[in-house]
Amino acid sequence: MVGLSLGEQNFIKGGISQDLRTDGRKRLTYRPIFVETGIIPQASGSARVKLGVTDVIASVKAELGRPNPSYPDKGKVSIYVDCSPTAEPTFEGRGGEEFSTELSSALQKCLLGGKSGAGAGIDLSSLCIVGGKVCWDLYIDGLVVSSDGNVLDALGAAIKAALSNTAIPKVQVSANASSDEQPEVDVSDEEFLQFDTSGVGRHYIADATTAEESQMSSAVSLSINRQGQICGLMKRGGAVLDSSMILDMISVAKHVSEQLIKRLDSEIAAAEACDDDEMEL
Repeated sequence: MVGLSLGEQNFIKGGISQDLRTDGRKRLTYRPIFVETGIIPQASGSARVKLGVTDVIASVKAELGRPNPSYPDKGKVSIYVDCSPTAEPTFEGRGGEEFSTELSSALQKCLLGGKSGAGAGIDLSSLCIVGGKVCWDLYIDGLVVSSDGNVLDALGAAIKAALSNTAIPKVQVSANASSDEQPEVDVSDEEFLQFDTSGVGRHYIADATTAEESQMSSAVSLSINRQGQICGLMKRGGAVLDSSMILDMISVAKHVSEQLIKRLDSEIAAAEACDDDEMEL
């Protein structure tokens, strides 16, 4: 992005301090969200999310695999993000590669928890078919089409929408398997929501634009489930945050995430209803 003049920087910071941002929003208000599901027919599930001008696509591909010997009762999930060079001038060359790696790592940490899957936003045990033998491997790919800030939240919402759109067939266990049951694999789509708060001066905001992000001193990314439990937390930026401010951010994130989950659920339901109508036609 083109550098901001001193006047523009002061205008952004002044608006945030007065709880009136440059686009008219309050500090914790999100931009309009648009969701479209089933956009990639050959994928197991897919979705497109637009958060203001920020535009991202997520797709899910499911393949049969073998569980990690250390965690025989869990499936595996891999997340990869690619940033289109046309999405943002800084994405050209190594800038895009570095940001893609940063986003992939952040989503991996926030949504998948530790190596054992503890605290994961996605229930890895639901992907296990036969303990120690067969499981589902989910490959989640994200593409940043256009960027105007808060790409991490947009990708988190797109992954949630893509998982809700994911269809995995029933698996029949052979007679000589360790179990004679016929399990149906159910991938939860309502376990997590990515929520990002950025610190600008003495205040913090949700859903920052690119211009606002250029003025932030630090950012805290939280992954929160429907029960208000934190699935993941990660801090970015060099500025030191007081522990009381982080606790305050967590409290606010829980409150705002409830509203955002309901809003996103409504958008996903509308998108899937539209898909059903198109199939009937």
